[in-house]
Amino acid sequence: MLIADRYEIDDLPLGRGGMGAVHEGRDLRLDRRVAVKLLRLPGSDDEVRQRFAREARIVARLEHPGVPVLYDFGTYEQRLFQVMQFVDGVTVADLVGEFGPLPQPWAAGIAAQTAAVLAAAHERGICHRDLKPTNLMLCQDGAVKVLDFGLALLRESDVAPFSRAGQILGTPSYMAPEQIQRGTAEPRSDLYALGCVLHEMLTGEQLFTGPTAYAVFDKHVKEPPPRVNGPLDPVVQGLLAKEPAQRPATAVEVFEALRGFARDLPPLPGFVRDGASPEGWTGAMYASVQLKPGSGSPRDRRSPTGAAPRRNGTGATPPHA
Repeated sequence: MLIADRYEIDDLPLGRGGMGAVHEGRDLRLDRRVAVKLLRLPGSDDEVRQRFAREARIVARLEHPGVPVLYDFGTYEQRLFQVMQFVDGVTVADLVGEFGPLPQPWAAGIAAQTAAVLAAAHERGICHRDLKPTNLMLCQDGAVKVLDFGLALLRESDVAPFSRAGQILGTPSYMAPEQIQRGTAEPRSDLYALGCVLHEMLTGEQLFTGPTAYAVFDKHVKEPPPRVNGPLDPVVQGLLAKEPAQRPATAVEVFEALRGFARDLPPLPGFVRDGASPEGWTGAMYASVQLKPGSGSPRDRRSPTGAAPRRNGTGATPPHA
C-alpha cells in the first residue's frame, strides 16, 4: 500500500488497537524505515478522530529523545495517518514476559528514563494517562522510548478530556486511585503508573490482578502494595501511595532517586547489546531533565538521541483499545 505517494507500508500490521493499526513502512523519498499508524476506518467517530489528531500534536510538541519523532500527519482515503520514527526494540512487557524479574539496575534505568520523559511532558501540561509496559520500548543500546500518547490529557482550558458517561479511560492494572474514584488525572497519576511498572519489572508480576476490571480497581483503591526485595522498595512505595500528595512531587525527583541505582548493569543477551552504558542514557541522552534556577520544575532542552535499531519494534504502539 502506498500512502501520500511517499510511504510504502506492509499490508500486514505490526499491531492493532481500538483506534487503528500500526504498519512498518518505508519513506521512499528519504529511503528510511518508518512506522505508520493508520486510523481504523473512514467512518470513525469524532472522538476517535480528535484523539488521534491530538496524539500527533502532543508527540510533535514534546521533541524529546525518549519519544519517537513524528515525521508526518495527514489523510489517506479519508483515514487519518501518522508517520513516526521506527523504533526497533522490545516492549518492557515482552522483556519481563521472557526474562522474568529484571535485575535491579535495569529496572531502575528503564524507570529513570521513563521519568525523564514524564518530566518533559508534565512541564508542557501533558499527562500520559496510559503508562504501562506495552507503551515502553527498550532499544538495543539500552535507551527507552515512551509510546502511545493517545489518551494523553492536555491541561489547557480549550481542550476537554475525552470520556463518555460511565467510561473510565486507561488500563486498569496501571491506573491511580484518583483516576478510578474521581476520573481525574494529574502528573502524580503518571507517577503512580510508573510505580506499577517498576513493581512489575522487579517482581515479574502485575501489581494487582483480578477476575474483572472492577476487582482490580478495588485493590488499587484499598489494598497496600506488596513490598519488593531490595533498596528500591522505598521508591516503589512512594510512587504507589494512595493519595497523590504523598507521592513524589515531580518526575524529576523520581529520576534523581532512580538514576543512582542504574549502575553495573548485567547483560541482557538478546535484548540489549553488550556494553550498554547507563551514562549514555541517564546522563547525556536524558540531559533534558534539569531544574530551572530557583524552581523545582523540569526544563527540557534538546539532546542527541543516539538511538540504535533493534528487533520487533515500532515508533508507535497499537492505539489504545
